[in-house]
Amino acid sequence: MSVPRDRRTVVLDVFTAEPLKGNPLAVVVDADGLSDAQMAAYARWTNLSETTFLLPPTDPEADYRVRIFTPGGELPFAGHPTLGSCQAWRDAGGVPRQAGVVVQECGVGLVRVRQVDGGSNRLAFAAPPLRRSGPAEPEVVAQALRALRLSADAVLQVEWVDNGPGWLGVRLHDAAAVRALVPDYAAMRGLNVGVVGAWPAGGAVDVEVRAFVPDLGVPEDPVTGSLNAGLAQWLIGTGQLPVRYVAGQGQALGRDGRVHVEHIAEGDWAGVWIAGDVTRCIAGTLRL
Repeated sequence: MSVPRDRRTVVLDVFTAEPLKGNPLAVVVDADGLSDAQMAAYARWTNLSETTFLLPPTDPEADYRVRIFTPGGELPFAGHPTLGSCQAWRDAGGVPRQAGVVVQECGVGLVRVRQVDGGSNRLAFAAPPLRRSGPAEPEVVAQALRALRLSADAVLQVEWVDNGPGWLGVRLHDAAAVRALVPDYAAMRGLNVGVVGAWPAGGAVDVEVRAFVPDLGVPEDPVTGSLNAGLAQWLIGTGQLPVRYVAGQGQALGRDGRVHVEHIAEGDWAGVWIAGDVTRCIAGTLRL
């Protein structure tokens, strides 16, 4: 156990340009010397969807290393902690090895993060490869239907979109159906379920997304970068969504998050990118 000392810490709101509308993230900037137990305890204490800890990288290509904890345990990757941690690292004086891109080291490996043109506080991360994809097994589909309290004809598709947290993607007929969900969390045990449905054309957002993760100590996550990354790879890849769109998430929790999705076909930035504004809310010190 390390001797308690003051450590720089910040709280940022991710996927929003307006404070209190996105997904908050606590970041311990000076996490050297903290034990696994201390990190887990602080994450339980903040009771946020995720709390992150910045550390020196172990990979020579990375600019920093991050560990990501929910109240229920550690994750190998998560989206809003990637954007928020990168912003916290830059605000603390971090300078990337390579101009124009920050390389984050986390449980799934190296993740690139870049500034988005036209938004001083908008960052984007490159979606990591899916670890598991394709149609879900019949027994998993049956469990998801029970957990979401839906009949089979209310669901268009159920596919694995797992890029680390184990996401199962469920596509509904429309965004209104997504907004109306009242899940049975006990029936969801063992699953992390993301649900998506389209809004009519011409609105402020193109799709509505919700993320249910009761096993991680967060029944519903406000705004979820990793899920949106997996859904984008699935739905853009199959031609069901355009190469550029905006997802809304968080309305059921009184938030109004915006996730900006883009698939770049070629060049240095080829791949799916998940972007969002990062808003600084709190800065101070933590005695831990």
